[in-house]
Amino acid sequence: MKKIFTIAVLLMASIASVSAQDEFEYKEGDTTYIMKKYYMVLLLANPDKERLDSAMVAQIQQAHLDNISRLAKEGKIVMAGPMGDNGNLRGIFVMDCRSQAEADSLVQTDPAISQKRLMAEIHPWWAAKGSKLP
Repeated sequence: MKKIFTIAVLLMASIASVSAQDEFEYKEGDTTYIMKKYYMVLLLANPDKERLDSAMVAQIQQAHLDNISRLAKEGKIVMAGPMGDNGNLRGIFVMDCRSQAEADSLVQTDPAISQKRLMAEIHPWWAAKGSKLP
């Protein structure tokens, strides 16, 4: 855990100088990481959402899931999932896009966003290429 924290701190210091790039190398001892810019999408509850009947909510949710599947098949969403509590943060996407504008455009294709059931915040996010959850 301490090693991960140290890597994160060093990366944060390096990111300012490479923010215009999509990838850069980071060396730690004998290991070289290729760091890649992804886009972290935070899906947030919309407190002003329209009250809908349960059938319409279910329809929007299914369309939301279908859109996630489509974007994953296209390689644009590399990870997605809901949060495990009932807080304001409802879920995340990690997107592999050429730019924040592309990520924003693709997020707008989500019916839960376009129907204003959810709101989205998009942030550039760096991770080592090939990273995966255990």
